[in-house]
Amino acid sequence: MNGRADFREPNAEVPRPIPHIGADYIPTEEERRVFAECNDESFWFRSVPLAATSMLITQGLISKGILSSHPKYGSIPKLIFACIMGYFAGKLSYVKTCQEKFKNLENSPLGEALRSGQARRSSPTGHYSQRSKYDSNVSSQSSFATSPAADNLEKEMLPHYEPIPFSASLNESTPTGITDHIAQVKVNKYGDTWDE
Repeated sequence: MNGRADFREPNAEVPRPIPHIGADYIPTEEERRVFAECNDESFWFRSVPLAATSMLITQGLISKGILSSHPKYGSIPKLIFACIMGYFAGKLSYVKTCQEKFKNLENSPLGEALRSGQARRSSPTGHYSQRSKYDSNVSSQSSFATSPAADNLEKEMLPHYEPIPFSASLNESTPTGITDHIAQVKVNKYGDTWDE
């Protein structure tokens, strides 16, 4: 061994690497079919009903006087807004269903990436465990050593900010020229004004 202890169970299943799905990914024919199916179903079964329902509710609220209509355009702006919000709410509500369809595909890199992501989120704590960056119990000694060259590269790449001392800000000891004096203005019976 190379100085590292191997804590894996002897019969544990080794996870497959997640396929790279980037902007340059070209979907397979089956994935294109599922994309089109998801687009059609989300439109007809979620977006159209939600858009129509939100428009009907909005028109009802306007006619009851709960919402006010525009003086020039009437209820049209609010109805258009309700339609757009209903459309996007319908599309967003179908995301989980569409993800499940991709996970059920057999030879799909996209489905594999979704399944792998799900496995990482629902795995036991021994596998794929991650520490929070806010964890205060992180020890200074890590099993993963970084090289001094990597530390220097990190220091060069990240911007360096100088702390500003608290005394450099405005406080009670620095004069600002602002006073609490309120000028008294007098008005005579002819409308003339003067300060006192």
